[in-house]
Amino acid sequence: MTRSPLELRHLRSIVAIAETGSVSQAARRVFLTQSALSHQLKALEDGYGVALFERRKAQPLRLTQAGERLLTLARQVLAQVDNAERDLARLREGEAGELRVAVECHTCFDWLMPAMDAFRSHWPAVELDIVSGFHADPVGLLLTGRADLAIVSEAEATPGVSHFPLFAYEMVALAARDHPLAAKKSWSAADFAAETLISYPVPDAMLDLMRKVLKPAGVSPERRTSELTIAIVQLVASRRGVAALPYWAVVPYLEKGYVVARRIGDGLTSELYAAVRDDDAGVAYLNDFVDTVRATSFATLPGLTALGAEL
Repeated sequence: MTRSPLELRHLRSIVAIAETGSVSQAARRVFLTQSALSHQLKALEDGYGVALFERRKAQPLRLTQAGERLLTLARQVLAQVDNAERDLARLREGEAGELRVAVECHTCFDWLMPAMDAFRSHWPAVELDIVSGFHADPVGLLLTGRADLAIVSEAEATPGVSHFPLFAYEMVALAARDHPLAAKKSWSAADFAAETLISYPVPDAMLDLMRKVLKPAGVSPERRTSELTIAIVQLVASRRGVAALPYWAVVPYLEKGYVVARRIGDGLTSELYAAVRDDDAGVAYLNDFVDTVRATSFATLPGLTALGAEL
C-alpha cells in the first residue's frame, strides 16, 4: 500500500490558510516561515498530483475542490485529536478546577462568549467565570491570586508571569457618512486634532490611538467617553465626534451603513495576549482555554492576524 503523504501538520496548515486566505498569515499561526509552509503545501500537492489552492495575484488563496475535501477532513480529524488529548489531560490532572478570567478592555466580553461556550463543552467540571468590573491592572490580579488568566494588550515582562499570544487586529477610525474626513482613505494624527474623540472610559495608556499615534504627534483632541461600543457608534453616526475601534467589533455597523471606517496612518495594529502565572502555565484546562480563544476568534472574527510564539 502506498504511504499517505498526509500528516497532522498538513491538516493544521490547510485550516490556517482557509481561515486567513494568506500563506504568510497561516505560516505565523502554525509557527513556520512562509517559505517552509509553501514547500510543505507543494510537497502535499505533488504527493496527490492535484492542486489544493487557486493562486491568484492580489487575491486571497481559495481552496480547490480537492482542497475543500481535505479541509473537511482536517476539521474532523483535528477535532477528534483535540478531544482525545483533552481526555488524556483529564486522566492525568483531573476534570475539575477554577478559571477566573480578568480582562482590561471593554470590548473583550462579546468576542469571548463563543470561546467560553466552546470551553465549557470541553471542560464541564471547570468553574469558568469573568472577574467583574474594569481592571486597569489585570496582571496584578494574577499575582495576588484573584484571577487565573488575564487578557491584556501588551506582553510586558513580569516576574512569575507567562504570556501567550492570541491575535492581532486593526484599529480603524470611525466617522459619520457625511463627515468631511469620510472622504479620506487614511487619517493622520493631525486629522484628529479638531475633532472630539469618543472612547471607552479607560486611561490613555490603554488606548492604542492615544499611546501610539496622537501623543507622539503632540495631538490632544477634545474627549468624550462611553461604556458601550454601540453607544460610541451612535454618537459617531450623529456627528458628535469620531472614534477608533477594532475593525472586527464594528463590521456589523459598517455593513448597515451607520458609519464609515478609515485606516489610521499605514494601519494601526493592536494585540491581545493571555497572561498566566508561571506556576499555572502547564495546567491542561488553562492551556486549552488559550487555544480555544485563539481558534474560535480566528474562526469568528474578521480581519485578525497571527502573533508569534509564547513570550
